[in-house]
Amino acid sequence: MFTHVLTAAGVLAVVTVVPGPDMAVVTKRAVSAGWRDGLRTAGGITAGLLVWGVLTIGGLAAVLAASAAAYTVVKLAGAAYLIFLGIQALLHSRRGRASNADSPPAAAPSDSAWRTGLVSNIFNPKIAVFYTGLLPTLAPPGLSPHIGMALLVLIHAALTAAWLGGYVMLLAKARAFFQKPSVRCAMDRITGAVLIGFGLKVAATQP
Repeated sequence: MFTHVLTAAGVLAVVTVVPGPDMAVVTKRAVSAGWRDGLRTAGGITAGLLVWGVLTIGGLAAVLAASAAAYTVVKLAGAAYLIFLGIQALLHSRRGRASNADSPPAAAPSDSAWRTGLVSNIFNPKIAVFYTGLLPTLAPPGLSPHIGMALLVLIHAALTAAWLGGYVMLLAKARAFFQKPSVRCAMDRITGAVLIGFGLKVAATQP
């Protein structure tokens, strides 16, 4: 069983490190508001995974994955939120360019960082499909389905927290570079475009 768990953890690790909306959201917060907000955002994303895990174990995620109407509602809500964050970043880049180049970036309230991560993850229906479709195939034998799924969700959440947390700290190491006005403006534009792109991609996906 231990070997099976390690194999499952390896698969989850590969899924975790693939760039996606979570990394774009964390990048936006970490670059614009600092590493502490980046970590809070990563914490919110991790909490969102745990919420999806509870829903999956309870069977609600399977209902969402099987219902085209429910999937579409969550999908469009998530896409709209990502596009909103992207537009926000693009507007911030324009304001930053128009303001004093030596002034620090205006940071959003830090208490919204955790909520940003949570909401962006909660409204990602692909996690419901992933948890209900792939996780059962990775569940270790010898454990009840509920316990096996719970174990994999916890592993996935831990891997996500470690990966995004390490990524935020890597960004922090290059703080002086990212504080340059021209770099801040470019990063806002890039993350804004990426978030809008992910939003459109989410809106176009099928269950």
